Amino acid sequence: MARQNEMAAELARGAEEVLTEQAFVTLLDEARPLRIKAGFDPTAPDLHLGHTVLINKLRQFQNQGHRVMFLIGDFTGMIGDPTGKSTTRPALTRDDVIANAKTYEQQIFKILDPEKTEVVFNSSWMNKMNTADLIKLAARHTVARMLERDDFNKRYKSGQPIAIHEFLYPLIQGYDSVAMKADIELGGTDQKFNLLVGRQLQTSFEQKPQVVITMPLLEGLDGVQKMSKSLNNYIGINEAADEIFGKIMSISDELMWRYYELLSEKTMMQIQRVKKEVHPRDAKLALAKEIVARFHSSSQAVTAERAFISRFKSGILPDELPEVVLNIEASGIAIANMLKEAGLTQSTSDSYRMIKQGAVRLDGERVSDKTRQLNRGLECIAQVGKRRIAKIKLV
Repeated sequence: MARQNEMAAELARGAEEVLTEQAFVTLLDEARPLRIKAGFDPTAPDLHLGHTVLINKLRQFQNQGHRVMFLIGDFTGMIGDPTGKSTTRPALTRDDVIANAKTYEQQIFKILDPEKTEVVFNSSWMNKMNTADLIKLAARHTVARMLERDDFNKRYKSGQPIAIHEFLYPLIQGYDSVAMKADIELGGTDQKFNLLVGRQLQTSFEQKPQVVITMPLLEGLDGVQKMSKSLNNYIGINEAADEIFGKIMSISDELMWRYYELLSEKTMMQIQRVKKEVHPRDAKLALAKEIVARFHSSSQAVTAERAFISRFKSGILPDELPEVVLNIEASGIAIANMLKEAGLTQSTSDSYRMIKQGAVRLDGERVSDKTRQLNRGLECIAQVGKRRIAKIKLV
């Protein structure tokens, strides 16, 4: 049992919640390949690092000898997941879903072992279900339970319309677990309601209820909202090596450690050692190299690192760059104030606005934390937009 507890702890690393932990350990003790499910609706053609939080976890299960079932929701994708939506989500066409699904199949094997991965489509069983079958499935859940879901509840109370087909989404996602006989389902924290519907339906169909593991939603480059293409705060796994490298170098030091925990293949013990012994900039360089190597190659990661470093060495910048020396208090200075005092912004409000837009960089690294404090002794190249740039020294 000690071995199972150790294995469970590693497989649950970074997870927000495991329901239930005891059932999880018991499953691992069965000494058989477990059926691990994770579903993705092909609502956009490209996967980003936020998606890979789940995919990395799937790879960990593969490494332990379990059977990964990567579900592409080509049927549910045409409904549109209502999770987190304040209005009804526009449905995709069948052609959109098929085109996006093809790119998913190509991209997931940058992480998963194709020999140990079963790619399944929920249309393969949902297309066989007739109207009577769907009504029978709907009879296994209640409107009251649906309205317990936070986003549905808010929309109902505020008078926002909820279409009947939106109630079908969690029902069908839950039925996927029945059709796949899933032992464990992974999902983001925003999917918890849907995952629990799967447990309930499995019980209703006299199956053993799946263990649910929810993973945190990875924050995007802004460090605030979850990574999303619609918010333009994402790092796509199909982006060029230099682009991925530069975007990772732009995140805050605080966010970097979260990326380490959720994206790196290093153990938590190794990450703690890096955090204790390595300068944050060097740690970030190492993380960027690891991620680029995963989606491109080790040689491209090295090339991207060299290009990044050379691009932002002060020696290659024009000699006529203005140099600004700022006398600051011992407690330091807020970055918004520094930009204003250096003449790079008109006011602290202007500084906040430019940081929010992702237009501020220090030594080539994008700044996302508007409350960041800078200390005496710092020498850096500060840039706001494309034209406002200066060498700054804090004394």
